[in-house]
Amino acid sequence: MGKTIIVSNRLPVSLRHKNGKFEFKPSAGGLATGLGSIYKEGENIWIGWPGNDVEDPEQRAEIIIELHDLKMAPVFLTSEDIEQFYEGFSNETLWPAFHYFTQNINYDEDHWDAYVRVNEKFCDAILKKANPDDTIWVHDYQLLLLPQMLREKLPNATIAFFQHIPFPSYEVIRMLPWRRQILSGMCGADLIGFHTYDDMRHFLSAVGRIMGLSNESGYIQAENRLINVDSFPMGIDYEKFAQSAKSRKTKNIAKKFLGVLDDQKLLLSIDRLDYSKGIPQRIKAFDRFLSENPDYHGKVSMIMVVVPSRAKVKSYKDLKEEIDTLVGRINSDYSTLNWVPIHYFYRSFPFEELSAFYSMSDIALVTPLRDGMNLVCKEFVASKIDKKGTLILSEMAGASKELQDAILVNPNDNKGVSDAIKLALTMDEKEQKNRIASMQDTIQRYDIFQWVKVFMGRLDYVKKRQQDLQSKEVDAEVMNELHNYFQEAKKPILFLDYDGTLVGFKSKPEDAYPDEELKKLVAKLTKKSQVVIISGRDKETLGKWFKGQKVDLIAEHGVWLKTNGAKDWEPYADVDDSWKPDIRSVMEYYVQRTPGAFIEEKHHSLVWHYRKVESGLGDLRMRELFSHLKYMARGHNLQVLEGNMVLEIKRPDINKGRAATSFMKGNEYDFTLAIGDDWTDEDTFQAMPKGSYSIRVGYSYTKANYNIKSPKEVRYLLNKLT
Repeated sequence: MGKTIIVSNRLPVSLRHKNGKFEFKPSAGGLATGLGSIYKEGENIWIGWPGNDVEDPEQRAEIIIELHDLKMAPVFLTSEDIEQFYEGFSNETLWPAFHYFTQNINYDEDHWDAYVRVNEKFCDAILKKANPDDTIWVHDYQLLLLPQMLREKLPNATIAFFQHIPFPSYEVIRMLPWRRQILSGMCGADLIGFHTYDDMRHFLSAVGRIMGLSNESGYIQAENRLINVDSFPMGIDYEKFAQSAKSRKTKNIAKKFLGVLDDQKLLLSIDRLDYSKGIPQRIKAFDRFLSENPDYHGKVSMIMVVVPSRAKVKSYKDLKEEIDTLVGRINSDYSTLNWVPIHYFYRSFPFEELSAFYSMSDIALVTPLRDGMNLVCKEFVASKIDKKGTLILSEMAGASKELQDAILVNPNDNKGVSDAIKLALTMDEKEQKNRIASMQDTIQRYDIFQWVKVFMGRLDYVKKRQQDLQSKEVDAEVMNELHNYFQEAKKPILFLDYDGTLVGFKSKPEDAYPDEELKKLVAKLTKKSQVVIISGRDKETLGKWFKGQKVDLIAEHGVWLKTNGAKDWEPYADVDDSWKPDIRSVMEYYVQRTPGAFIEEKHHSLVWHYRKVESGLGDLRMRELFSHLKYMARGHNLQVLEGNMVLEIKRPDINKGRAATSFMKGNEYDFTLAIGDDWTDEDTFQAMPKGSYSIRVGYSYTKANYNIKSPKEVRYLLNKLT
């Protein structure tokens, strides 16, 4: 069994230059804590940037040796890389786009080039350590291209990706000129994880509409792989915070702080300096609360910690100035000799002091404008060992999906947040305890270690499912095997799909008629075998095209059957067509909006064709129509089938598999072969008896035993049989 390689932009240590030497400082972040249980085991390793620019080759060599002992490997970045890749594309393009601050997006081609270059550096660093059977878990938005780069070099590796920030809606992601490359990069993974269902849904929508990849139940059908997309809300090290809150050291710090603050109710605000955190909006809401509730003057104060971030970037400098101005104005308006409304700290604090802030505060005000998860709210809840306290939480934070017992607010609603502060201050102790206890139960059960365990368990499941569906390519050895068994067979039967299998697709369906080569091939096959042409085509077309051939025909995916020598077609089942007018009107609406699309009406189904539609628009309209028809299908007991550039709607109990089964009923065949090219043929493959051969044309995932490249290869194989 291979090793596990964790990959993130930053290593779980920081490299610092001190007194002419480099030294390492461990990270106290939640991710480092959770993944410590993985990368420290066996031959596992963590790969990432150590957090400083190191030019000297000798120093680099020393750092590599020291990190090796810590089970880490560095990716060295130049100062230009850091400026263009990290500060540039990652934080000036992706960060604002993914947090819905579209006005802040920087569309810089040089930054994009640097992003590609650095992702390639990470890929090269991983390839030096990775084996084909290793598991590689890539983290976050700085490395979106990496999964596909790794897939191209290690096609059989197990690759996972987790995004720790939000994923925006299609309307935002489509604004990026590099949207397709980004989505393609992520789709190199076997499992793609997000914090929330909404992020997962946005990603699937973008992949469907931009890349044209369909999905069902969170599984994307890529060209030759099944990709699972799911939500995994990240937890914290619950016991670490609960135990710290109980410790004597934390209690002493809290006692010291409280001695200065007298008997006040405390609001707590902790954030990194960033426009996505909604810090100015939070201060303004507190200002409104003080303005509307003068009785609370001198009785309530806010501890506001802002951790410095990107201090040299102008927009962050401006944000810092705005916060300074707002805090200064409120404190000058309301302060007295023995009371200051906001205790403002622009710096980071040691863990024990943060723990003291959590345990001594009555209310946590966590109101980001947009946040992937936000662990501050979970850390606050875990620290309330007496279960007294109230959490005010933004609806825009991923954590709000789990912590439903918080007071949930819209961070843009100034009055709503102000009212929430009043509600929190007046909430009785019993309700506080019930709410905190409920939230503690949630985050204790699904902590950071459980998050890692669930994610890795899901990755194992996805790989097993891929293996179950994995089929083999029809190579020379398989062709010879098929030829030999076919020649030895006394009673063989072949089920052959038509469009996309025996003939290639045409822009006009009527142009895909059988050529002379195909007619001769079918005639040769029928001398030795029972041949069943099984198609979605209407019975009139099939009957005309194969007139005079000694073949059995199944038309319209199994609605009509015609045995060799029979004059008339027989219906496989009586079908009610009363649903057609409703469905046709919807399809016609999409034809009007989609130049080149048209409707084909069969006896018991309707087909929406978009092969002649402009690339991109066809996929977009197909996705819209597919969703619309799926909704309507439930009311009529119908099935929507996605074929090759077509959507077909029909009854679910009529399919190619059932029709094929009826042909085989009462007969004993000693050689059975089925060949098809799309999802309508999966029913045929599934219906084949044990020991049959089944082949899917193209490299989509399939229940068939084998894959084959194209209709041309299919004809070569069938000629080989004879």
